[in-house]
Amino acid sequence: MRIDPLPDSNDKLNSVKVDSLNLLDGKVTVVQNNQEDLTKLLLYEIIRVKQLIQQTESISNNSAHIAIPILNELVAEAYNSLVNYDLVLMKKYYDLLQNCD
Repeated sequence: MRIDPLPDSNDKLNSVKVDSLNLLDGKVTVVQNNQEDLTKLLLYEIIRVKQLIQQTESISNNSAHIAIPILNELVAEAYNSLVNYDLVLMKKYYDLLQNCD
């Protein structure tokens, strides 16, 4: 992070004002809770889509059978992002799984 020098050399930087990550406000636990929530939400979405796949497979002569391999791949990749704890991919797959209906 680059901090530009102050115009008046007598002014000193206050570390509280420069705290762009809000680490001093106790918001670190909020970030951690959001990550835990994302983990739980992604697990719920994986379970929901797996149930959707099972329901779709049980219906014979259903045109949605074409989507089953795609949904299986999506669930597998979402699970891998969860195992690897890749937050960016977890958010991506959570968003994708929410739209699987």
